[in-house]
Parts: sequence; structure tokens; C-alpha cells
Amino acid sequence: MKRYIDDQLNLWKDKQRRKPLVLRGARQVGKTYSVRTFGRASFAHFLEIDFERDRNAHLIFGGDIDARNLALQIEAHLGQPVVPGKSLLFFDEIQECPRALMALRYFYEQRPELHVVAAGSLLELSVADASFPVGRVEFAWMRPLSFEEFLLALGMERLSARIPSYPSLDTLPEALHTKMLEQLRQYFLVGGMPEAVAAFAETHSLAEVNSVHRNLSAAYLQDFAKYSPRTDRDCLQGVFEQIPRQVGKRVKYTALYPEKRVETIKNCLRILEHSLVLHTVQATTAQGLPLGADAASNNFKVVFLDIGLMQHLCGVPAREVLTQKDLLNVYRGALAEQFVGQELLAHGTGSENGQLFYWSRTQKSSQSKVDFVIVRDGKIIPLEVKSGPGGRLKSLQVFLEEHPHCDTAFVLSTANPGEATPAALRFLPVYSRV
Repeated sequence: MKRYIDDQLNLWKDKQRRKPLVLRGARQVGKTYSVRTFGRASFAHFLEIDFERDRNAHLIFGGDIDARNLALQIEAHLGQPVVPGKSLLFFDEIQECPRALMALRYFYEQRPELHVVAAGSLLELSVADASFPVGRVEFAWMRPLSFEEFLLALGMERLSARIPSYPSLDTLPEALHTKMLEQLRQYFLVGGMPEAVAAFAETHSLAEVNSVHRNLSAAYLQDFAKYSPRTDRDCLQGVFEQIPRQVGKRVKYTALYPEKRVETIKNCLRILEHSLVLHTVQATTAQGLPLGADAASNNFKVVFLDIGLMQHLCGVPAREVLTQKDLLNVYRGALAEQFVGQELLAHGTGSENGQLFYWSRTQKSSQSKVDFVIVRDGKIIPLEVKSGPGGRLKSLQVFLEEHPHCDTAFVLSTANPGEATPAALRFLPVYSRV
């Protein structure tokens, strides 16, 4: 599968001031596959240590972790040469060996000419007692396949190339727009987890996809229990299953697990966030930059890991997704908001440092909320995911009235874009890359 990370890996490879790369991402988003493909295509020697599978490799890092000594031991262990510029060292599941994570510092300081990549999940939870090599490594992030990557995986390269992207958000011919929405319906059900996409590409069976989603959900729960043994497992499972149902809403702790204490629920949310299963969307006043300066930590929404897993856990019938006249109306519009948030994360086009924000204002007489607030070219832009005509966009109009410094707003809908009133509202297809 063609992934965005491929280009990032090649750019990292050719950097002069390169540091060991730590590839972050939730379980099963394709980290290992992408690094293997990159390593075998771009280097004469690809050396991989999987710390979860190869327990003997832990012994290499049990004593002296001088980088020169480690390189010799890795050569002996794998039977392959470690040659600067020609070899890629890949440490997979590095969270299983905290001393290997520490050793990345010494590869940077003592053997900077070597290419070293590490991949892991749940790092903050599994290596809490280890010395993280701050400043000696760089990071890259992988998410589930975006809609564009999904189309590429299905062999629709020409269609994927026509997705409108900021700043060139041009109107598509009606036939292409209709085709794009047809594929988007499928993406809402399949999602972007590589195994689910591969199953759908091979079989075109939603039953096969459902089986993959069921197994992935069970695997995540097992991982949480493994790396968080002191956590209330009943609460963690309950919050994991309930969080997808909260997408699009302000999260209230009592709605996640009424029988548990708030501190217990907060701890479960922290675990899910560190494991990248959810991403918080914090409220901002949007009165200036940075948006996070006045973000309220207790006022937030969430974006779940993947829209396919969300649809599965929420029990949304596939028939509803496939037959609903306006896709944005499915499941009270939450699937559409999940899709947009997931796309912003996948493309790294959140507002600041990968963070997402929204705007809300509550008064006695009325409540206003805008789904997302993003920053483009130094300008604050409110973004609403909505079906219906401009006259129904009351919250967005309130936002523009209260924020005269914002002269543009994006409205994502299933309609093909046309003229909008007032002029500040710019209507775009929901699949646009904003």
C-alpha cells in the first residue's frame, strides 16, 4: 500500500542532520510494513530486531550500550553487516526493551552516520521508568489510511488525484463528485486500518471487514491490559467501547462510565490517548493565535482512531451508510465529523503541532458550536461539517459575527460546491483536503 509515510522516510534518509527516527502510531496502522518496504528498497542491508518476538535480542542491550559495541553485537546476532550509509537498523516493538530506547541516544551521539528507525506503540505507558532520549531522536506519526490512501489501495489512482486540496479547492465535474461520494460511503464502513482495507480490496466483502474490526477491537483491549496492569480493566473496556459514541459531543465523564469515579475514568482516557486510540479536540475562544493559549482542558471532544472501527463499535448498520440520501446525516452526523477530524490528523493539518480545536459558546438563551477551528497561512478559519443550506448555519454565523478578524469559513457538505451566501462561507465537498 502506498502511504504518506513513504515520502517522509525518504526525506529523513537524505537529511544531513539526521537523528534516529521513532515512528509513532497506534497498533496495526502499518508501521512495520512501511519500514520494511522502505528498508529493503532503499538500503543494501536491512537489519530488523523485533523485541516482542526475539527475546534473545534483549540480551544485547542488557549491558554496555555503547553504540559501537551494539553495532558489533547486532551484526553477530543477525548475521548481516552494519555499514554506515548502506544499512538500516530497524528496532520494532521497541517499547518491549526500554534499554534499546535509551540506546538511541548513543547511536545519535556516537554513530550518527548510521540510519536507525524504531517503531513502537504505547511508549508512554510501557517505558515510563526508562530514560527517554529527549533531543536525540526525531519523530514521525502514522495514522490509519486516509481517504486518498484508501483509493490508492483500491487501484483508483486517477480518482485520488482529483481530491480537492487546499489552497486549490476547485469544483469537480458532477460525475466525478458522484463517484467520490460512492467511494466515501465505502470508506465510512471499511475505514483505514490496513488489514480491513486489504480484506476489502481482496474480497469486497463487508462481512470480512466486520470480522477484521471485531478482532482488532479485542486485540486493543488485550494490549491495554498488558501495558496498564494497575488500571481498572472493566472501566478501561467500558470507556473504550463508549468513546466512539461520544464523537461530536462534549465529553462528560459520567456518560462514559457512571458507576466509576471521575479520576478512574480520567486515567482510562489518558491510556487511550497515549495509545493514540483517541485524540482530544479542545475548546478554544479563537480570539487569536496560538489557539491553544486559552484552550480549556476540561472542555473537549474526541476523534476516535478510525472511522471503520467507530462504525463497528457503535453498531451503525451498513445499510444506513449505503442508503442514506445525505451521508452526513448518518448517526446524527458523528461519522462525518469523525471523518473530517481523522483526515486532519492523517494529513498533519491540525491547527498547531497536530492539535485539533473547536469553538463553543454557551449562554442561557442559546448554545453555539463550530466543529473545528483550523489555521491556514496564519489565518483562523472555522470549519463546519453540515448538510443543508447556508441559512441553517447559525453557529457559524455567530462565530463570524464575534470574530471580525476571521473573513472566511469552510462548510463541508456532500453538495458539489457553488455560490454561497454570505460571501464569507465557502462550501466544499466533505472529502476535500483542507
